[in-house]
Amino acid sequence: MNLHHLRLFRAVAADGTLTGAARRLNLSQSALSTQIKALEASLGHDLFERRGRNLVLTEAGRIALDHADAIFRTAEDLAAVMRETGNARRALRVGALATLSRNFQMEFLRPLVGRREVEVILRSGSQAELLRELDSLALDVVLTNLAPPREAETPWLVHQIGEQPVSLIGTPRRVGTRDMQSLLREEALVLPAKDSALRSAFDALMARYAVTPHIAAEADDMAMLRLLAREDAGLAVIPPIVVRDELTSGLLAEVAQLDGIREHFLAVTRERRFPNPVLAELLSRA
Repeated sequence: MNLHHLRLFRAVAADGTLTGAARRLNLSQSALSTQIKALEASLGHDLFERRGRNLVLTEAGRIALDHADAIFRTAEDLAAVMRETGNARRALRVGALATLSRNFQMEFLRPLVGRREVEVILRSGSQAELLRELDSLALDVVLTNLAPPREAETPWLVHQIGEQPVSLIGTPRRVGTRDMQSLLREEALVLPAKDSALRSAFDALMARYAVTPHIAAEADDMAMLRLLAREDAGLAVIPPIVVRDELTSGLLAEVAQLDGIREHFLAVTRERRFPNPVLAELLSRA
């Protein structure tokens, strides 16, 4: 068995046809078929079965693909480490959920600010996009407030790196001198989106208070919740860290923390043979 055969096998498994895989690999279909048969002979098992025009993995094929993926992932990991070896600077590739508080991201990365030997590469995106890049080793870590699904086959390591209280926050004019329950009954509210953990916890709190809130706006983006609060669209349900500057300046005022509601911040990594030492340092500080 050789790695070239495994690479061709992965291509056929991904495409599902010899014709399509051969086209992408710039090989003739007959040459590709010969290579796959040689791999099957060396393993002693058929890796594909034909269904119509498609090739479907056999049970042995699925096992072989899992191992092949692990082999090439380790090779990519090693290549990434070797590219960094001997360089005066190390890169840390960070993905952050697009809706995550920028203030929190800065708090996590603050220990690296000003360090000339470290280059931080940041990108934002959806959870699904970022996890795909983490899985392919294009990212070292994903910062999020959404725990990824924990299933037997997932490689994710989830580190809780912080939590923040969630408060009722608004402009001083809107807040006035009323108590929190009066404000919740009487004022328009700016809330996290319905599919968020924060919103579920807030809705449960309203049920306990027997309050039907007047919803002025909903958003799944902390930056948008911050802007809506600044524009006095209503009282916002938001972690104070998101509007720290506005609270300090007096532009916004915190009514009170909401009982039992907290925002959890997570760093998601994957198992790696050669972990990034800069990331290990950050996680040890969190």
